[in-house]
Parts: sequence; C-alpha cells; structure tokens
Amino acid sequence: MGRLHYSIRRVFLTGVLLLVPAWGTYLILRALVSTVEGWIAALLGPSVTAGVPGLGLALLLAIILLAGVLGTQFLGQRLVRLTEEALKRVPLVRSIYVTLQGMTDILNFRQRFNRSTVVAFPFPRDGLWALGFVMGAAPPPIQQVSTTPLVMLFVPTAIHPFTGYLAFVPHQQVCPLHLPVEDAMKMEFSAGLFRPRPGWLRRVEGPGAGVPRLGEGRRDGRT
Repeated sequence: MGRLHYSIRRVFLTGVLLLVPAWGTYLILRALVSTVEGWIAALLGPSVTAGVPGLGLALLLAIILLAGVLGTQFLGQRLVRLTEEALKRVPLVRSIYVTLQGMTDILNFRQRFNRSTVVAFPFPRDGLWALGFVMGAAPPPIQQVSTTPLVMLFVPTAIHPFTGYLAFVPHQQVCPLHLPVEDAMKMEFSAGLFRPRPGWLRRVEGPGAGVPRLGEGRRDGRT
C-alpha cells in the first residue's frame, strides 16, 4: 500500500511539473497572438485576420525574430537598455515589466542548468550535504584567494529553486552524482517529495570527476 501511494504521488507530481510550464506557455502565446491579431484588425480591418488564418501567429514570429536580431547587435542592445530604463520609470508598468522579465530570466537560467553537472558537497558546514549545479570553474580573481582549484556552484533553495547561493568550493570536495538535472530540479521544487530512481546517490567516478577545473571553462565552450 505504501509503495502504491508513493508511485501515485510521484506520477502526480511529475504530471504537475510537466503540465504547468506547458499550460503557462500556451496561455502566454495565445494572449500574444490575440494581441497581434487585434493590432492587425485595428489597422487593416477585421476581414484581414478572418481571411488569412495564422496571420497573427506569423506576424508574432516575425516580431520575435526582429527583436532577437536587434538584441544581438550593439545598437539594438543599446536600444533595449534605453527601452528598459524608460519602462522602469513608470510605476505600474515597471512592476509588470520586472515580473515578466523575471520569468524570461528563469527560462534562461533553466537552459543553463540543463548543461550543468549535479553534485553533492558539504554545505553549509562539514557533516551536512547539499545539492548544487556546476556553473563552471571559479573566475581567476576568485581563484587567487585559494591554493586549490575552486568550482563555481549554484545552490538552489527548496520550493523556489531559482533563488539560492553562489558558492566557490574546492574541487576535491565536489562529488558528481548519477542524477539528471531535471530530477534534481524536481527534488528542489518539491522540497524532497519527488524521489529519483534508486542509484542516483552513487558518485560518477570519484570526488571532482567531470567537474571543470580552472581554465577548462564550461562544457559548452564558455567560461
């Protein structure tokens, strides 16, 4: 009976974690498409959007691509910064914009997590252990304070795993685990209610195995 309850709880939690982001993405995209179609109807008349199915979605994709092109150019980045500063000066608009910007930051953060290695290390003191995500080798200015190689780790907080601590840990104290990033995030998000498959507590090869040292940078070529 206990095993059945555990299985149902795990399946239910996994379903929630899968559906909530997908449903939220759908609602945001539907709202954006409706807004763009409203602009087209106001400029060209409602018959245009009715006669050309998918016109709003196509225009939305074009706007997103244009914003991406501008964001990768120097002048575009400057324009984006000026626009952000202007929006943040308006009280009501500022709160909405900062909230939406935080959501996009979370998505970017999650993409970076997906390229990380899940590790265990002593935190906040010896005898206690925490899960962390390897974000790369410690920058040279930080590395200078230690005689041993340091690894840069992000230590998420439970329930809200996109906040936490940035720790610089000696390489030999870091133990990579047989734990996928998604499962580690589910554990943090559920405060331990989600249980990964057995065997995840085994070390990959030994302390520090698979963790970048100073000068190696990240596995995607960035430091």
